[in-house]
Amino acid sequence: MLEGFQNSARIPELRRRIFFTFGMLAVYRVGVAIPTPGIDNAALKKFFEEAASNFFGLVNLFSGGALERFSIFALGIMPYISASIILQLLTVVVPYLERLSKEGEMGRRKITQYTRYGTVVLSVVQSLFISMGLEQIQSPTGASVVLNPGWAFRLMCVVTLSSGTAFLMWVGEQVTERGIGNGISLLIFAGIVARMPSAISTTIQFMNEGEISLFFLILLLLFMVVVVAAIIFMERGQRRIPVQYAKRVVGRKMYGGQSSHLPLKINTSGVIPPIFASSILIFPGTIASFFPDNPWALKAADLLSPQSPVYNLLYVGLIVFFCYFYTAVTFNPVEVSDNMKKFGGYIPGIRPGKRTAEYIDRILTRITLGGAFYIAAICILPTILISRFNVTFFFGGTSLLIVVGVALDTVAQMETHLLTRNYEGFMKRGRLRGRRS
Repeated sequence: MLEGFQNSARIPELRRRIFFTFGMLAVYRVGVAIPTPGIDNAALKKFFEEAASNFFGLVNLFSGGALERFSIFALGIMPYISASIILQLLTVVVPYLERLSKEGEMGRRKITQYTRYGTVVLSVVQSLFISMGLEQIQSPTGASVVLNPGWAFRLMCVVTLSSGTAFLMWVGEQVTERGIGNGISLLIFAGIVARMPSAISTTIQFMNEGEISLFFLILLLLFMVVVVAAIIFMERGQRRIPVQYAKRVVGRKMYGGQSSHLPLKINTSGVIPPIFASSILIFPGTIASFFPDNPWALKAADLLSPQSPVYNLLYVGLIVFFCYFYTAVTFNPVEVSDNMKKFGGYIPGIRPGKRTAEYIDRILTRITLGGAFYIAAICILPTILISRFNVTFFFGGTSLLIVVGVALDTVAQMETHLLTRNYEGFMKRGRLRGRRS
């Protein structure tokens, strides 16, 4: 692998792409440190120390800590992700969008344009509600988070935060086009990884104070390595269905007759299910936090706190549901079967057409169950480590899935550049494939 990184510096184009990517990520991290005026930063920091389980904590996670500073990038890239998911879901139910998705490059450009418009609209709505929510929030010491509440503050937040999200959207697209890897995913990756030094320093501090023993820390590090290896194994895991193509005679030449396979990923839906599930579960608790004097609101907040068994059971159930739901939306066995039949392909022993679609759907249903339980196990891992083993830092969950997945995709793209220029890749045996291969 070290030879692969050395070879990457020998290719001018790949070297320029890597430097451009790091430059754009540096611009993003500088913007995270630029605060929005009108906020008491000390009071906001104390509030976010207790806000890990509500909507603000989720947005803060994907913005790389920008929301807890209420910087110009406070919304992060979350509006773009939400708009992309909404457009992807609407593609199934809106005939016009479905036609666009099948029109090739021009259709994809049109959908991308609609995604940008949706991002701006969601940014305006989210920034307005966040600014109004912050006006109602006080830190544990009783200090108000907003110095001068009112419409002047709200409009300033809408303009600032929406402009910041639009700029990040442009940065992500530039990284995708001129850098290495998926730009939007790398922005989320950079935001999550930027919080690691703080977690490491906190762990060292607790070990010096005697709250964590050296032996337990070594066992925990070994466990972390095993978990990351398991995620890599599952993210690359796929069920390959053999496909045979019949021979065709065109003029005086005979084509076809090759053997191929249809790869079905164990985790087809990626990190979308835990994002959907956590967004739904934290919404009632966030609403309840605005009514601290209501006993029903307090009871609902206690039931849906991340430490409660009810929350964990609902979380696992929603993850399993959204794994099947998102897989059904993004993968159509009937369409795959029709395309195979159109090009003369068939699964040995299975009749083309309806029988093939049923066979693919049956296999996809089975492997999706394993993928759903794998995602659920990773996502409830932080709760188990913190509540049962008194771990003082956050490990696992959606953030770990994103970090490992984005790292796999980026390294796979770098290896593709190396192999196309006859350089040794990162793996001596076989080829490293990203999640979308």
